[in-house]
Amino acid sequence: MTKIYQRRQTSVVNIGNTPMGGSYPIRIQSMSNVSTMDTDAAVAQSIRMIDAGAEYIRFTAQSGREARNLGHIRQLLREKGYQTPLVADIHFTPKVADIATEHVEKVRINPGNYTKQTVCATADWDREIRKIRERFIPFLELCRRHGTAIRIGVNHGSLSERIVNRFGDTPEGMAESCMEFLRICKEKEFDDVVVSVKSSNTVVMVRTVRLLVQKMQSEAMQYPLHLGVTEAGDDEEGRIKSAVGMGALLIDGIGDTIRVSLSEAPEAELPVARKLVDYILEREHIEFKDSKIQGFRDSKIQGFEDAKIPVVISDRRNGDFRIDPMNPPDFLYVGLETDYPSDMPIPILIDMENWHHQPGAYPYFHATEIDKLPKINAAYKFLELSCPAPDDTLVEILRSDPSIRVVLNYEPVYSVYQTRMFVQSLIEAGCNVPVILRCNYHETDPEHLQLKAAIDFGALLIDGIGNGVFLVNEPTDPCLTDRTMFNILQAARARISKTEYISCPGCGRTLYNLQTTITRIKAATSHLKGLKIGIMGCIVNGPGEMADADYGYVGAGRGRISLYKGKVCVLKNIPEEEAVERLVGLIREKGDWGELLNN
Repeated sequence: MTKIYQRRQTSVVNIGNTPMGGSYPIRIQSMSNVSTMDTDAAVAQSIRMIDAGAEYIRFTAQSGREARNLGHIRQLLREKGYQTPLVADIHFTPKVADIATEHVEKVRINPGNYTKQTVCATADWDREIRKIRERFIPFLELCRRHGTAIRIGVNHGSLSERIVNRFGDTPEGMAESCMEFLRICKEKEFDDVVVSVKSSNTVVMVRTVRLLVQKMQSEAMQYPLHLGVTEAGDDEEGRIKSAVGMGALLIDGIGDTIRVSLSEAPEAELPVARKLVDYILEREHIEFKDSKIQGFRDSKIQGFEDAKIPVVISDRRNGDFRIDPMNPPDFLYVGLETDYPSDMPIPILIDMENWHHQPGAYPYFHATEIDKLPKINAAYKFLELSCPAPDDTLVEILRSDPSIRVVLNYEPVYSVYQTRMFVQSLIEAGCNVPVILRCNYHETDPEHLQLKAAIDFGALLIDGIGNGVFLVNEPTDPCLTDRTMFNILQAARARISKTEYISCPGCGRTLYNLQTTITRIKAATSHLKGLKIGIMGCIVNGPGEMADADYGYVGAGRGRISLYKGKVCVLKNIPEEEAVERLVGLIREKGDWGELLNN
């Protein structure tokens, strides 16, 4: 017997009165979005975050002024009875990190700021490593002296030129950028280190974290991990995207603290983070009979022969046939019901016993009806199964009939592990039958449903498992479940069905009203399927964090915006009141304005 959830064993990091790693709980945290120099606002917002569940609170520190003022903020919080550790977020200036060590419990640094030279030769590379050591080791000694922990935080798109020159802007480059600093920490026996490698692209983020874990294991390092999907956005999309990326790692025991980055008030992030962690921990005491599927994997199986993207099956057994014209499902499942609109343009799935070769309909078989499969002639036969792994007889049936599409039907919590077992058995048997993932919920709270489904489906989709999704919830609301399925597929980069907004959560550096601006940009561009638009509060989180965006809207100064095409700034310092209209004009000018884009 093997537990289906086992957390990765890590070293303990001392962060004020709230240690992380080891056997301590998965910590949740957030980041202030007010000016670090506005002491009263910072204290008030910190209290709101703490009351909402924050165990660490991060502030930006652009200069020594902000770093020193964190000491005042901390003192005022202590006087009010709040002991929550504070974290200084440092960009660009390593000297500011030195100052911050005296005033906070943890300092986050970006390795990309410690070396910027483009080098090719081995001698040049070694020289740059020596420069990093000369700058980083004194910083570690300051942290040791003040009892300050550090986070080595690597972000996709903000790697040093030296790393990009050798590895590209890749998971390998991100992991190596982090490992250079961890090797120094290990050598100097500085153990109060937390690590993060983040991206707004969930696939890049998950692959990079997994690669970093492998590298740390190979060099006998057990540093704890901070997880986050940067610039996840807001509303349902931001929550689902965060759950897909972090859930795919947490479900395999990877992750010691999380931050859900939403373009909303920071206190709104914390209940979401708590729900994610609590759902993961439901698995903590469940044992699994088959232990051959352990930890993360990257398996892929062949998809629908005539479909390059995962399909969406919508549960319509309640007789509700409303369709969202922007995102119509690929199939409607009606169970035994045959009273559906005769002009329905979407194919119908009907339980086999009531299927009679109706035009535009396909038979849906249950496991007890496998023996009837050879007797039915149909282009597609959907077979619902829930067994942990197929036996030889079933594999032979699946091999012999290319019209079969398996629908794996599992309850939440167990679904990821049982599906992995099933798919692994298919791979070992050389069977490439398409597999549609089905999971059943009983959630009255839409947010609970979306977060749980994003973890259960997303963890598999990220690994390339699943040729379709079928989300069933009681009580049934097909508008909610359909929207959730499309959002999960988009978040996992498995199927792009609408515009993607890579929007930062905001911090003390943000130069405009982020939430209002996001609303305006969405209203103007949401019909552009497949386009990726970055919405960044400042230049720090600008071109780097929106690494794979098609267009960028970046704060350049108070009341001023710069617009990007890819990573290239094409319009600088536009008045904020004109910027959304100018963004639309830029998209039109570049030929990307239309109802459908195929990125």
